[in-house]
Parts: sequence; structure tokens; C-alpha cells
Amino acid sequence: MSKSDPRDIDEDAILRGLSAEELDQLEYELQEMDPENAMLPAGFRQRDQTKKTPTGQFDRDALLDYLEKQAMEVKDRDDLVPFTGEKKGRAFVPKPGAGKIPDSEQITLEPELEEALRNATDAEMCDIAAILGMYTLMSNKQYYDALGATGKIANTEGINSVVKPDEIKIFPDEPPNTTNVEDTLARIKKNDSGLTEVNLNNIPDIPIPTLKEIFSAMKSNSRVQVLSIVATRSNDPVAFAIAEMLQSNKHLISLNIESNFITNEGMMAIVKALATNSTLAEIKIDNQRQKLGDSVEMEIASMLENNSSIVRFGYHFTQQGPRARAAIAITRNNDFIRQQRVR
Repeated sequence: MSKSDPRDIDEDAILRGLSAEELDQLEYELQEMDPENAMLPAGFRQRDQTKKTPTGQFDRDALLDYLEKQAMEVKDRDDLVPFTGEKKGRAFVPKPGAGKIPDSEQITLEPELEEALRNATDAEMCDIAAILGMYTLMSNKQYYDALGATGKIANTEGINSVVKPDEIKIFPDEPPNTTNVEDTLARIKKNDSGLTEVNLNNIPDIPIPTLKEIFSAMKSNSRVQVLSIVATRSNDPVAFAIAEMLQSNKHLISLNIESNFITNEGMMAIVKALATNSTLAEIKIDNQRQKLGDSVEMEIASMLENNSSIVRFGYHFTQQGPRARAAIAITRNNDFIRQQRVR
């Protein structure tokens, strides 16, 4: 890597050489560049523009008492037209015979059916309406419950019942990842034969230099076959380290880098490195912080057409052309693997 490479710049040394005024100016410029930085808490995204000295400690109860007192003292605004309760206009009188079905439209049923319908409950009528396809008389849940029921009444509350929401299913939170990053890194460097799968998913506080060191150690590792760094806030420097690793490592089979901050430049480097890798069978790159763009998708399609080892590729294409080309290439690779297995 050349000396002019921006990845070799020592940011800490530059920051140590700045004065207090220069640091304030740098902070101001960074806030102007990215006012919606998701890495910062909501309270720190707005720049403090007040130079006044605080008048005292914040008292929430005193503020609420003041607002309530002020609201009680303000007189309500008078209505433009006072309400008197007087009824205006003529009362509605339905026409004779309104609401009745005309004799020409009435349907005569057999006496047994007439008796059954006359004695049917609201719940039974609801199920009958669902079976007859009268879905506008009930909610979707009532309709499909009635269709799926066999030998029993599904809608026990009738057609005119209040629509109730489905019960919320509570799923337990996923347990935190307890992987020891430093211990895993040491085992990768030692080429530990017992370490064949590395799972660093959902560990957001892994330093970027540590992630780069992990992929640097993976260049010479011949034991790890599955590597996953989902939601670790990996960015382009990590992507460049992944690209260099893919050019050297010939034993990794599965790689998952979904849900990170890799841009199109970092992903382009990874895709170009995959063109020279003949051992990786599965890679997932979807759900990055920003869209990868048309050029990256075209490069992915070209890479898959020239790569015969990748049989699973996790990415949602936004363009139809690259999506179709990638699907054809993946199908071809799977067919080739299947034919080899049959032989």
C-alpha cells in the first residue's frame, strides 16, 4: 500500500495537534456535514447555539404547575354562534314501506330452511354469511375463521360484534452475542484447528482496527470456513481488508457481511476480489446503509457470470437486468454442483 493511500493517515496524530479553537471548528463542520448522524444520541445531533448562562436547575414540577396555572387563568374564547339547543329543520319521517324487500325480490325457501334460519343465532348467521361469500358483512378475521372451521361455530360473537385486534405475539429478545473477540482473533492467528466458524454478529462495539486485524489474520488461516460480521458497523476500511483477504484465502466457504455501513466503493473492491476467488460458495452483502448503485450491481452480475463456485448470493437487486443475469449464473452454478454430485 502506497504512502499516499488515505487509509494510512493517522487521524489520532492529527487530532492531537489541533488547538481547542480548531477542534470546535472541526466539530461544527462535522455537524454541518451530517446533521442526522445515527451514531449519535438524539440529544447530541442539534448543535448548542445558546451562549447564555443557565438561570438555574431545571424543575419539571414547577414548570408543569406554571403551565397549568397559566391555562386556568386564560379565559376561554366565546363561540361565534352561541349554542342554544334549538332544533331546526323538519324531522325525518320514513316513507311507508321503506326498508322492506320488494315482493319481486323476495326469495321463498323450503319450510325446513326457513325454520332453521329463523332460529339461527348471530354466530351461526355469521358463519353462514362467510360460507356464502358475504365477506363485506364481517371482518377479515371472522371471514377466514369461518372458512377454516370444521364442525363448530368459529365466530361466537356474531356479525355486528366489535372488531377486535389480534393478540400480540410476544417473542423473546435474541440473547446477546457472547463471543470473545480478542480470544477469537488470537485463535485465528494461531490457525486453531478447533475454530471452523466465527460468529461476530450484533457486536456493535468492535473497533474498526480489530475488524481489519481479523481479516488480515484470515489471509493465512486454513481452518475457518464460515465467517459472519452482521451488524458490526463495518465500513469501507473493513471492506478493503475483506477484499485483500478474499484474494489470499482459499479455505473460506461462507461469508456474511449484511447490515453494515459499507458503501459502493468498498463493495466494488469486494466484488472485484471475488473474481479471483474459487472457493467461496456463499456470500451475503444485503442491507447496507446506502444503496450500492447500478455500477456495483452490473459488476456483481459480471462477477457471478465468471465465477463457478458461488451457489448462494444474498443481495436484493434494484435493477431487472443484473437481477436476471445473476439468477441465471447462480442457477448454472447449482446445476454444475448437482451434476458433479450425481456423477
